[in-house]
Parts: sequence; structure tokens; C-alpha cells
Amino acid sequence: MGVVTTRFDPKTGPAPFVGPGVAKLAVLPDTGAMNSAKIHTPVGILGLVEQDNQITQLSWHGENSGVRSAVLKQGLEQLEAYFAGELDQFDLPLAPKGTPFQQQVYRAMLAIPKGETLTYGDIAKALDCPAQPIGQACGSNPIPVIIPCHRVVGAANLGGFSGFGGVEMKIKLLQHEQAYSLLI
Repeated sequence: MGVVTTRFDPKTGPAPFVGPGVAKLAVLPDTGAMNSAKIHTPVGILGLVEQDNQITQLSWHGENSGVRSAVLKQGLEQLEAYFAGELDQFDLPLAPKGTPFQQQVYRAMLAIPKGETLTYGDIAKALDCPAQPIGQACGSNPIPVIIPCHRVVGAANLGGFSGFGGVEMKIKLLQHEQAYSLLI
């Protein structure tokens, strides 16, 4: 199984990149064996789900179940560091479920630096598609915060957020990242 890492340039689109500080995406077979762990954060209780040593989901109101694997421990530590302002980019093995198109959008979101945003249109232009499917792919993101769908905004507004708390949660996450220019 190959692991893909990318950087995203809104002018040229996603490009393969190997290096530190870039989250990895993998496609996993569904073995059914999943473990989960939760952490208390400034935006509520977040839960990580791991399958075959890859993070597959992040949810609000998560739970602890199964084995606390090294990947789950690393994920919890990185979430803690992120919310403490000590981590700008996650470096975790990720395996979000999604179509090939959704995977392209997830890679684009992973490449948006903390404190910065792109519009749905920026990503759509780079992927040569309409903006609406970009918004739908953002809404289907199974690993919000780590795959930062909150950093994708509308051209004239914040756009939506399908995670717990809706747009208000998106605002909290952008404020945490000091993306204040968007909120003025």
C-alpha cells in the first residue's frame, strides 16, 4: 500500500511531496478492527478512531474503546499540542474514507497552512471542477481539525461547516489559528 503526501498550490493544484510536517493519506481495506480514544479540548471532547495504525475519523463527543495504540497516543498528543498553540501541522498517518475526488480535496486541505485559508473556488480552479463539489467534499471530511476543512471558506463569507457546532465551531477554530482577517 502506498502512502501519498502532497503540498497544494492553488495555482497548480496538488503535487506529490515527501518531507516532514506533511500528513500522510492511505487507502485501507476495511478490516473492522478499530480503536478509539478521546481528549478534552477547548472546543469540546474530540475522539480519534484508528484502524490498522491509521487515523480514520475524528468526532466530537468521542469515546475510549479498544486498545490505545501508539498512533492514537500520537494523535492525542498532537491534538493537545495543536490546541496549546505548540503545533502548526499534524504529522499523522491518515486514512480517511472517500472517493478519489474527495481524496484530492482532502490532500488540498492538508496543504493549507495553519492561519491561512483558501476559497472553495481556489481549490475548484486548481482541480478543474465547479466549487459546489469542493464544498460537498469538505462536508464529507471524516477527520476534521486534522484535515482542516475549516480553512476552506466562501469567496464572500465563511461558508459552511458540517462538524459539531456548525459555522460557530469553524469560527472558533479559525480564531484559535489567529486567522482574524477573515472574521473582521
